Amino acid sequence: MAKTNTTELLEALASEIGETVYIDVAKWHLYLSNAKLHTIVAEQLYPLITSKTVNEDKVIQVLESIPVKIGGGRKELALIDLLPLQCQVALVDILEKYQREI
Repeated sequence: MAKTNTTELLEALASEIGETVYIDVAKWHLYLSNAKLHTIVAEQLYPLITSKTVNEDKVIQVLESIPVKIGGGRKELALIDLLPLQCQVALVDILEKYQREI
């Protein structure tokens, strides 16, 4: 039962992240769900929620560790380098909300 709840929570978290957080490239917004990055971001950040250690510094550390291939894979950038500040703030807010709810 707990596993189902964890799975459902991860799916809900990934969905909310994917619909709220976007990559900004030349003023184009590519939402993480469209970039197929929402699930990996949720999975990487979920331990912060369960350990109740969500804070901006830890979220940034995780985002720095997620590589995003660009130019057909010729280059790689850290996800943090592609997110505007308001998306980082929104992501921390989402994580804090989930942390309060569990």
